[in-house]
Amino acid sequence: MPGKDYNSAMHTAEHILNSVMDKMYHCGRSFNSHIESKKSKCDYRIRKGLSDKEVRAVERTVNEIIKLSIPVGEEIVSRREADEKYYTGKLPDDAGEMIRIITIGNFDACPCIGQHVSNTSEIGSFSITSADFNEGVLRIRFKLNQDYQEPEIRVPA
Repeated sequence: MPGKDYNSAMHTAEHILNSVMDKMYHCGRSFNSHIESKKSKCDYRIRKGLSDKEVRAVERTVNEIIKLSIPVGEEIVSRREADEKYYTGKLPDDAGEMIRIITIGNFDACPCIGQHVSNTSEIGSFSITSADFNEGVLRIRFKLNQDYQEPEIRVPA
């Protein structure tokens, strides 16, 4: 059961960040994370730190995915199928024989017991507040702006 500071939008953003990091840097999903409503962090095993330009590219890509308004769904598969198709190392030992897979359209799918939004449009904007590298571990700290609205584009008359 999620704690009082649990935030389904933040948790769903973590899924997107993990997928973006793996697609861009082939580092796998985070091996450690701490997700809270105000700020969160994910740790990745990676060869080198990211430049400011690379950090902004990750942030921009996560926001692009969020803005696509992708449905977030779930499917139930056998433990055997989950073990064959997905990384299941973060699941609790008592996860059982049927495993829930959270899907973000065709962009991401992974086993998870947490709560999620039903559509990426519910997340708001994603901001990386820091990215620190130490001894092969990249720690990305991030937050969400729940009140995010697309800026109005004004064309001069």
